[in-house]
Amino acid sequence: MPPATGGMTGGKFLNKKIKILALASMAGSMAASSIGIGHAQPAATAPHTVLHKASAGAIDRVGGHPNFSGVWSVMNTANWNIEPHLAAAALELRPGPVVPVPAKAIVALGAVGSVPAGMGVVEGGKIPYRPEALAKKQDNQKHYLERDPEVKCNLPGVPRANYMSMPFQIVQSSKTMLISYEYDGAVRDILFNDPGPAPIDSWMGQSVARWEGDTLVVTVTAQNDSTWFDRAGNFHSGDMTVVEHWSLVNENTLRYEAEITDPATFTRPWKMSMLMYRRLGDDARLQQFKCVEFVEELMYGDLRKEPLK
Repeated sequence: MPPATGGMTGGKFLNKKIKILALASMAGSMAASSIGIGHAQPAATAPHTVLHKASAGAIDRVGGHPNFSGVWSVMNTANWNIEPHLAAAALELRPGPVVPVPAKAIVALGAVGSVPAGMGVVEGGKIPYRPEALAKKQDNQKHYLERDPEVKCNLPGVPRANYMSMPFQIVQSSKTMLISYEYDGAVRDILFNDPGPAPIDSWMGQSVARWEGDTLVVTVTAQNDSTWFDRAGNFHSGDMTVVEHWSLVNENTLRYEAEITDPATFTRPWKMSMLMYRRLGDDARLQQFKCVEFVEELMYGDLRKEPLK
């Protein structure tokens, strides 16, 4: 058996290795601090900030533009609440003997009905609601279960469709682009020739795109007023315009930004931003989640001749 490393020589080597690792760790921490990683921030990073610029030629292109084709998803809690928030027993609470407790319909879910904490994706941390709109948002949250469009399997709208827990797929050619969402089979046809105002409002609106260098800019209009931004009751009116910016940080990371303009609800335009990640491996595909049939009992069960108890 070969002799074990030890003695002064082994000790000096080990100490030297520890010092090198410590210095590397300190350097990594300083680098992380310079871009805000490792520090709790209530808001997303500044608009159009690229954390790591991809090297020229490293990104696949189609028609001269970055190729966004693939299956993507987020790794955040924005669908619970786009503003910074602590973990909570439930979104909808009721008075308890000492502290608020989950609403009666949520109690049986236990930890599954609880809310994970999140740093938020809203620039500046808070949404600039008008006073009357803020009161409505707070009332929405108190009645989350009966009002959230997601509970009833309504289409999620934009931008919410992009940061739900289920992935979405982009299919891009040199002249066209289609975004398909696993949730409820939602789709968006990204138009590069502006057809003019949409004839009617719809759940997913009308998306008209243009390229600004390597950034895809999509203006979304004609959405109805029935979608929310998240499960926390954040809402908008039917006059909302969303301007999205999609840009590749590297081949497997997308930076997404959405500027919201809605004078009827907010005192000024505001932005949210986040990173999205390409799904790799066997699960890089959309599954079927046609949830309309899943909520039939919720929506129409009381219409049975003998409702279930």
